[in-house]
Amino acid sequence: MPEETIIPAQPRHRLTTRIWHWINALCLITLLMSGLTIFNAHPRLYWGEYGANGDYAWMAVGSSDTMGYLRFGDLRIETTGVLGNWQDDQGRTQKWAFPGWATIPSSYSLADGRRWHFFFAWIFSVGLGLFILRSLWNRHVQQDLRIGLQEWRPSAIWNSIKSHLKLSNIRQTGEQGYNIIQKLSYVGVIFVLLPSMIFSGLAMSPAMDANWPLLTDIFGGRQSARSLHFIAAFLLVLFFFVHIAMVLVSGPVRQMTAMIFGGKRKEPPA
Repeated sequence: MPEETIIPAQPRHRLTTRIWHWINALCLITLLMSGLTIFNAHPRLYWGEYGANGDYAWMAVGSSDTMGYLRFGDLRIETTGVLGNWQDDQGRTQKWAFPGWATIPSSYSLADGRRWHFFFAWIFSVGLGLFILRSLWNRHVQQDLRIGLQEWRPSAIWNSIKSHLKLSNIRQTGEQGYNIIQKLSYVGVIFVLLPSMIFSGLAMSPAMDANWPLLTDIFGGRQSARSLHFIAAFLLVLFFFVHIAMVLVSGPVRQMTAMIFGGKRKEPPA
């Protein structure tokens, strides 16, 4: 009898995916914290080309002598002790928008914040570009993230949503292929949200605005680009917390081991 050919199990996460995952995690955390330092220099967001203290801001973090607040349009929320008015580790009241524990550096320095932000922005941008090219070349996108016609059915999407609400089902998805909700999330983040962060950041650059004004025009002006950059950043923060919650629920040891060493993909029953 001919010998049976044994095909080794494919890893759940390819090496390039794992490397990019951890570099990306470091970059995004650093970019967020250094970005908050930059935001502290002018904690207000506008739409259009221009924005200054006398102009209407659709979002602002501010402070009076005794109270910090977060304002969205006409809605004002008191944030004393958290945003706008908080105490440092020496008990002194500070009035930066975001507290020192959430920023890089922990003391206010716009110059240092920009250095940290731009350095890791280049690492992040190059890494994202290489990851996308590599994922297309090794067919990670086509094999793992491609959404089939059957998955677009409303019933399939609804079943996937219901599955995510069941703890027992979440624990079983660690070694299986991505479902429609995961695919939409990862495709949206990798191919929409992250690139929008890069290009909106470039649109805010005076040099880019001078040489490639079309990019700034696409975003509706430098202040609109800044607002969209900020919104995208906090959508990434939301994705990060949901991602961590799903990892904790589905088995943190198994998931972390798979993201470090690759893991094994569970083959569907014959």
